[in-house]
Amino acid sequence: MAIAQQLTSKQSLRPIPSTMLAAVYRGVKDIRVETVPVPQIGPGEILIQVHTCGICGTDLKKIATGSHSAPRIFGHETSGTVAAVGENVTKFIPGDRVMVFHHIPCGHCFYCKAKTFAQCETYKKVGCTAGFEPSGGGFAEYVRVMDWIVERGTVRIPDETSFEQASFVEPINTCIKGIERMAIQPGETVLTIGQGPIGIMLSILAKRAGARVITSDLYRARLTIAEAFGLDNSIDASKADPVQEARRQTEGRGVDAAILAVGANGLIRTAMDAVRPGGRVLLFAQTQHGEAPFDPAAVCMNEKTLLGSYSASIDLQDESVRFVMGREMALEKLISHRFPLEKAVEALDLAAHPQPDSMKIVIQPSQEGKQ
Repeated sequence: MAIAQQLTSKQSLRPIPSTMLAAVYRGVKDIRVETVPVPQIGPGEILIQVHTCGICGTDLKKIATGSHSAPRIFGHETSGTVAAVGENVTKFIPGDRVMVFHHIPCGHCFYCKAKTFAQCETYKKVGCTAGFEPSGGGFAEYVRVMDWIVERGTVRIPDETSFEQASFVEPINTCIKGIERMAIQPGETVLTIGQGPIGIMLSILAKRAGARVITSDLYRARLTIAEAFGLDNSIDASKADPVQEARRQTEGRGVDAAILAVGANGLIRTAMDAVRPGGRVLLFAQTQHGEAPFDPAAVCMNEKTLLGSYSASIDLQDESVRFVMGREMALEKLISHRFPLEKAVEALDLAAHPQPDSMKIVIQPSQEGKQ
């Protein structure tokens, strides 16, 4: 059934093509820009023409490890324009500018009641697809958004907010969730290891919670970018030991909390050593299974707490939207590279092999109406 036949009284603003370009995952480290069918929508669903989709580290790990079956179309930090709506859709009309969450929990299972939303079976289902097994679909020209995401996970973008800024709502939500897990108290000192885009966002949010923030990175260029966001207490890890410097700044105790915002498991021990007895360490980027050495006596005898935080929280959806749309942080300034969909392979390769001056990398299938 053609998309036009699925629509009732609401029609698209412009003709929707039958095919589109997409960056298709075909296997381990194998991404190909291909022509694929535009996904068809059903009752309660919408079709979005993608403007901006950020590249997330979790997508890169899936591509690099082959942890998911092929073919798939990844990409979940998506903003764009509603191109068409299905039967019974009343919240949106063609032309609305929106961003979408790709995961939304059921709200009533054991894990939802425990506020551990990322473990909900409905949450684990992906509700956005550009074809094949639903996997986000943002690395394509059009994305089909399924009914439960339309109802609870699609957010209208204010006229004064750019598509680029709006594409950060989902990653900001995950960062706010991580900071909330740490229960930061005003006046505490927090060390953030890694100053890529996620590390900078986590640092800003820790500062927002009242912490004195110390940043650390191997690349001076990244610390310079972080300083432009007001994060001026930095450690150049290529020249100084973050553990010793953290202790120097805290009368020898160590920081109250440390955030590990890079996926290097070897730095777990560094983060644990940097916090004081009774302090906390948050693992934010450890999304691959494996083993990592750390001192168990630091947990037992020194009473240090090792925490994890993964994905977004629906309870923080409104707060994350307010933060982004209200421009509490000029998030689009984190974007260092913008690639058209035709160069998606190059974009993903750069994101997988970041350079000192590369930060957030986005794919932009459509430049129409860019704001």
